[in-house]
Amino acid sequence: MQTRKLGNSDLDITAIGFGAWAIGGGGWAFAWGAQDDADSVATIREAIDLGINWIDTAAVYGLGHSEEVVAKALAGVSKRPYVFTKCARVWDENRTIGKRLKEWSIRAECELSLKRLKVDVIDLYQIHWPEPPEDIEEGWQTLMKLKEEGKIRWAGVSNFSAEQMERVSKFGPITSLQPPYSMIRPEVEHAALPYCLTNHIGVIAYSPMASGLLTGAMTRARIAALPADDWRKEKNAQYQEPRLTRNLNLVELLRAIGARSGRTPGEVAVAWVLRHPAVTGAIVGARKPGQLKELIGAADWRLTLAEIDEIDTFLKANPA
Repeated sequence: MQTRKLGNSDLDITAIGFGAWAIGGGGWAFAWGAQDDADSVATIREAIDLGINWIDTAAVYGLGHSEEVVAKALAGVSKRPYVFTKCARVWDENRTIGKRLKEWSIRAECELSLKRLKVDVIDLYQIHWPEPPEDIEEGWQTLMKLKEEGKIRWAGVSNFSAEQMERVSKFGPITSLQPPYSMIRPEVEHAALPYCLTNHIGVIAYSPMASGLLTGAMTRARIAALPADDWRKEKNAQYQEPRLTRNLNLVELLRAIGARSGRTPGEVAVAWVLRHPAVTGAIVGARKPGQLKELIGAADWRLTLAEIDEIDTFLKANPA
């Protein structure tokens, strides 16, 4: 699989990385429903076998559980992938999630992530959300200190705007931005992605398949049957009308485009994200062995200009 340099780092990452959000399991605010840890471990190991060389997780995924599962999956693995995680989302004894960017809090989070991941250094540590916004400078300066101290190798941000990246960059260079980016959430094309291109900041896009909606596997019946604790059921507007009908029609276009080259709709969706010159890699989640095999081809496959135009024409004719 092709690799690309991530921003100003020495990390050469594959075009597709493994996303560990869904493997956090059930019982928290942004869960994807119950998850079998054995399936998660097997899926991560399959990702490594397929050539993927980085995993993206976060402390808040499963309230620490995703990081623990990643550590379990990597135990005894000789060809270890890079491990990326995030801070700035915390929780209390009632499992209520809060937002905090104070130095003391980030330092405590970092130590807990190191312990859960069973590593001595985190390859890429990211501020998960720029919240509260008045504290992003303090948060970023803390990551710079952690880098100097050898706790983390590189520092990045997630969900930051171009203006917010500009605000913090005076305290130290940003290695990467992790934004939501897909055909149905292209907003970062306007300012954030151009800013990253201009300032040599890597981009690892999350939800390139719109949290599973563009995989081709989602139907109205399957969406209706999502478990009660799957955050997409109530909290994701793309899974609800009037957007749902438009999005399912888009999937049929992706299915038709992919069929010409023996590709899945999900591969078309990921390839569309990777077509952008600012994007270094795309985060692809999977919950069971076999799912990644239907998506991995997007790493090295390219859409034609005519196919990109087909998609753009649909999106313009059917605005969100």
